[in-house]
Amino acid sequence: MGAAHELLAARCPSWAVLDLIGERWVPTVLNALAPGPMRFTELKKAVDGVTAKALTETLRTLEQDGIVDRVETALAKPPRVDYSLTPLGRSLFEVVTPVREWAEQHVGDIAEARRRYELDTPEDGGLY
Repeated sequence: MGAAHELLAARCPSWAVLDLIGERWVPTVLNALAPGPMRFTELKKAVDGVTAKALTETLRTLEQDGIVDRVETALAKPPRVDYSLTPLGRSLFEVVTPVREWAEQHVGDIAEARRRYELDTPEDGGLY
């Protein structure tokens, strides 16, 4: 079986990467960091609705996966930590951007489809 078909395999390694991309805050953090480095507090303000805990977990995961770089400047007063996209993170941002643009373009279509589905589907969800 060729590499193109491995995604259908239960243990395909690419699932871990796809799971990362699908995490709730990852696309938003990528978008926030695309213009350049940011401090944690700046990121928290930029990513509307994220809790400090969720942002911390997301940044740790992205750092672990080589998507985000964390730079501590201990000599600064007070000490400073900046987050930025790595080259790998920039390449991921380039891939996620068209998906975000598609979502922005079709959000109304999805909302309408959901509304129609709710109107046309029995309360028990129908039999599948």
